[in-house]
Amino acid sequence: MFRGRFEHSIDGKGRLSVPAKFREVLQQRFDGEKNLVVVATERCLEVHPMARWEQVEEGVRTGSMFDENLRELSRLYMSRAREVEIDSAGRVLLPPVSRQQAGLDRDVTLVGGGLPLFEVWDRRRFEDYERAEQHRLPDLFGRMAERGV
Repeated sequence: MFRGRFEHSIDGKGRLSVPAKFREVLQQRFDGEKNLVVVATERCLEVHPMARWEQVEEGVRTGSMFDENLRELSRLYMSRAREVEIDSAGRVLLPPVSRQQAGLDRDVTLVGGGLPLFEVWDRRRFEDYERAEQHRLPDLFGRMAERGV
């Protein structure tokens, strides 16, 4: 899965270089997937391999269309998804609307936390988030221990 943090910049055309380590994961774990899905959240931009995103969509599709929570999730989250492709230089063109929704300008931190997705954060916002939430680590470690991890 995606691991580590990488500091990069979004160029003037809205392109972002995908770290070589992340491209290796796409090659090895996702059959060389070059098609990605970006989804803006209130704090960052999530980047999913297309195959993984399609599994998420399938999970939503198999639910009841009368489930109001599922419909809300579809409206507020799933509808923000945009397809992007890694070019021959290892970059993705991030749609302007996605960059704006996620509050991304130029300097970003790409965060891989061992999941089948990675996040793109505004660098300053991520530094502030980490500083503000660092105190929670002992509690989070305790919860993982309860799960046997």
